[in-house]
Amino acid sequence: MSGYEANSVYTVTVHDPPAATSPESPSETERLLLDFLLQFRVGGEFIYRDKIRANLLLKQYLLEVDLRHISLYNDELAFAIQDRPTDVLPLFESAATKAARTILFPLASASRAEADEIPQIQVTLRSGLNMMPFRDLTANIMNKLVRVPGIVISASVLSSRATKLNLQCKTCGFTKVVHTNAGLGGIGSGSDRGLPRQCESQEQGGAKKSCPMDPYLIIHSKSTFIDQQTLKLQEAPDMVPVGELPRHMLLSADRYLTGKVIPGSRIVATGIYSTFQAARNKNHDPAALRQTYLRVIHLELSSPSSAGSGGSNPFGVQFSPEEEEEFGEMARSEGFYERFARSVGPSIYGSLDIKKAISCLLFGGSRKVLPDGMRLRGDINVLLLGDPGTAKSQLLKFVEKVAPIAVYTSGKGSSAAGLTASVQRDAVSREFYLEGGAMVLADTGVVCIDEFDKMRDEDRVAIHEAMEQQTISIAKAGITTVLNTRTSVLAAANPVFGRYDEGRSPGENIDFQTTILSRFDMIFIVKDEHNEQRDKNIARHVLNIHMNRTVDESGDNAGELPLEKMKRYIAYCRQKCAPRLSADAQEMLSSHFVSLRKQIQQVEQDNDERSSIPITVRQLEAIIRISESLAKMTLSPVVKNHHVEEAIRLFKFSTMDAVSAGSADGLSRGELNDEMTRIEKELRRRLPIGWSTSYQSLVKEFVTQQSYSSHALERTLYIMEKREIIRFSNQKKTVQRVGV
Repeated sequence: MSGYEANSVYTVTVHDPPAATSPESPSETERLLLDFLLQFRVGGEFIYRDKIRANLLLKQYLLEVDLRHISLYNDELAFAIQDRPTDVLPLFESAATKAARTILFPLASASRAEADEIPQIQVTLRSGLNMMPFRDLTANIMNKLVRVPGIVISASVLSSRATKLNLQCKTCGFTKVVHTNAGLGGIGSGSDRGLPRQCESQEQGGAKKSCPMDPYLIIHSKSTFIDQQTLKLQEAPDMVPVGELPRHMLLSADRYLTGKVIPGSRIVATGIYSTFQAARNKNHDPAALRQTYLRVIHLELSSPSSAGSGGSNPFGVQFSPEEEEEFGEMARSEGFYERFARSVGPSIYGSLDIKKAISCLLFGGSRKVLPDGMRLRGDINVLLLGDPGTAKSQLLKFVEKVAPIAVYTSGKGSSAAGLTASVQRDAVSREFYLEGGAMVLADTGVVCIDEFDKMRDEDRVAIHEAMEQQTISIAKAGITTVLNTRTSVLAAANPVFGRYDEGRSPGENIDFQTTILSRFDMIFIVKDEHNEQRDKNIARHVLNIHMNRTVDESGDNAGELPLEKMKRYIAYCRQKCAPRLSADAQEMLSSHFVSLRKQIQQVEQDNDERSSIPITVRQLEAIIRISESLAKMTLSPVVKNHHVEEAIRLFKFSTMDAVSAGSADGLSRGELNDEMTRIEKELRRRLPIGWSTSYQSLVKEFVTQQSYSSHALERTLYIMEKREIIRFSNQKKTVQRVGV
């Protein structure tokens, strides 16, 4: 130490050759790094000297260094760190420890014992390197510095790894200290592997002793240990090429980097791409085959991870002041709600109300925790139920792209364990641990479930709890725990018969239990209607897309928001805004809920059957959530009347329409069915097989003379044509009876 003190920053050497500026030997590298820590400054501020001092006062032996600062200070040094991190980092840590001693004890020779008490300081490197996908990590990058993004799918329990082993000979009591290296290579360091085979007391000039082979025992009480944790990182779903499985990678974090992340967090890990000898198959593996892992030297959380509690969490996406101003202007701009809704799935024609509902789902309402600890969810769940070919899956795919966190699964390919969590066994420690499924990974995001009707019932039950209580309780393999799943669910399903059958009640068309239907805030029945004008528009729209022309000449897509901006804006609103109801809105909602219940009762009486879609208190909460999300969309802190009106309109358009689907012309479904049966009887009597009549004369006879509703006649003819009892000819002007 004394030689180092004499040559410290405070003295200037005159006769020595100029200080080394390139990292040739380890000692020079260490000196350069020490100079960097003590001398680098921006403006008049010594950044790292102050950082070390502040951290030491907090008893945190940790220093985060920005690689860009090192390259500003000395390019060759920065290059050496990127190229040979395994050699340079230990030097960096010892330089940081020396710097800490210099700062705390400038005259350290007097208090030698105190200066030695400072433990090794951990250096973490924040770097601006390009992120490397998992698939680009090849053998050429071995032992280099890399930056890898991904999702943590499991984190092991903290274990202690020895850095300094105190050994004692069994026979003669000779003690020896061995330093072990960092990384996963030291996994077996608790065993006797890698210890010296022979006692060294003979070499020290002692008397000849007959110490046997492998004489050393580890004295654990005098050894030094550090925390170590292994994480399993999976590449983000949007980076996986189609048709391939996502890749996994082991990460080894130590000291202050342990315990930072939980399964489900999206992170960017900077580390050294290294190898270790896998513990199993030691006898079969060729000696030179090694398994790769990443030795972490810095972790960034890249999204609102589930570490925070809901909206405002510390690891959110960072926004610049200019961006915040721009978002504020966007929110205040005229007709922003319509504009945002049109930007959802811009290549999909029409269905604006569904897009508005999906916009609400993306923003979500406000989560509330009541004084007694009860939680009310803020996430909105939407079910799209409809005919094939109505772009349901495309909307789901779009939501997966635009939501800050999203997971897309298909009903048939998802099991209950895949949606909730599965219990795995750790290969090394043989302990059970939980691996989160789709709902857990999408915490604070959106889960898109396609083919919702094709799921097995027992799998569908698994998400009941996740949709309302927003937790998943697990009791298997001796693990009982509760996982958070604060997610919105966007589900798409087909009716029972593949297509929506107008002649039947919604209950017959929708094959779900009321338990799951009541958990959806909005249920849309998407019908593929035959309407010439609409068909023309859709055809033109689709052809324009295929021909790479602008989506709509009428300027319908004017002011459409780009996808990346929508993603940032959604993250911003969710982080910054949590609207509350105003007194007026509250009054309006309560009176509306009562009238809704009355309406449902009326429909149930008319049709003489229980409504398949229940209207319960959950639906009242649904309307509250929709109003909150509409307020949040324009960054308004209070829910006003017009928000509630729009929420009620959306709710009526979706769920209430679904309840009363099938009734028309002011007739309830029961009356309509009676009429249709009578018309069919009459028609069969009037038209013998093989005879034909004109459509107009039928209308005249049934509608004008016998005052049946034209709707009932239309439907009867439609159904009879489907059953091939009658046939239309001459452009629907003539009706001919062909079958029984």
